[in-house]
Amino acid sequence: MPRAELLRREALAAMAPYLGLVRAPNHPQVTAGIGRSIKVATYNVHRWTGLSGRSVPDPARAGFVISELGADVIALQETLRPFDAPECPLERLAEALRLYVVFVATRVHRHGELGNAVLSRWPAQSVSTLDLSFSRLERRAAVAVRFGDEKQSVTVVATHLALVDGTRHRQVEHLLQHPQLANGPVILLGDMNAWRRCKATRALELGLAEHHNLAWPASFPAAAPVLALDRIYARGARVVEITSHTTAAARRASDHLPVLARVELP
Repeated sequence: MPRAELLRREALAAMAPYLGLVRAPNHPQVTAGIGRSIKVATYNVHRWTGLSGRSVPDPARAGFVISELGADVIALQETLRPFDAPECPLERLAEALRLYVVFVATRVHRHGELGNAVLSRWPAQSVSTLDLSFSRLERRAAVAVRFGDEKQSVTVVATHLALVDGTRHRQVEHLLQHPQLANGPVILLGDMNAWRRCKATRALELGLAEHHNLAWPASFPAAAPVLALDRIYARGARVVEITSHTTAAARRASDHLPVLARVELP
């Protein structure tokens, strides 16, 4: 690897997390403004490497599943932007689906930038990066994207929380206190890594969960899901329906199933 490229990657790694991409499709979908009801989804795409995590990255495989969802906003975790690919797979996917895309790089390794992305039918009115790296072992972040206008708006916060209980609780406390979650309707979605009830999930239930029940759909492992790691919470809005997406393609494209919800805005 040329020394200049090595230095560039080291500089990026030192900056992480950072906003890496905000892009509009060349031919956006013709959609009305945000209505009273929107469909959102969260999906850990496992670095595009399929169910096992050991296969050659294939963004088209997860892209097909994303096209099945028909959601207005989709949060993606473990999204890989390879350094050496001739074309960014995330940009290619967003262009094929005619969606807007925002990407925040959480960490940088030898294969590329890894982080959280948001695909949407609507352009972002504002974007913020939230650093949640409270552990030296795990770089974590969230991206907050605001959609809409003066008539109707909503903020979507996409994240991938830590594996360790104590760190995850600190991340949730930081999110709940952040100004981006204080103004107007907010939807928090992502891989919460909460396989059991813990201090972090209790804080989320108290601070955000305007939900018809807490029977979260199982989403991991995708082939035979038993754990509800992927969740959708709301404040100032109501989650009226939530389910995992269990098609044959979804059971092969990642180790997580996508989770979808219908959210009613005020």
